[in-house]
Amino acid sequence: MPADPAQMDRIRAAFGAWLAEAGNAVTDPGAPLRPSTQVATGTPEPRVAIGGYTVIEAEDADAAVAVLRSHPFVARGGTLQVDELV
Repeated sequence: MPADPAQMDRIRAAFGAWLAEAGNAVTDPGAPLRPSTQVATGTPEPRVAIGGYTVIEAEDADAAVAVLRSHPFVARGGTLQVDELV
């Protein structure tokens, strides 16, 4: 997360605009995540840094990707991972 308040305001505004564009496809806008702890019966798997989440309802992975192509994080050069709820 940027320390510059003006940059943070621009990021929030861009996310709000994307949410409006995505419409009903976004069922939960999500939140940032911070690694906390792990639970395992043995040696835990290596941590995977996940910066946040958003829940999208789509017909399939391709439709979810179409919604995410205009996400402001992608526009800033970031990568979003699409996982399917099974």
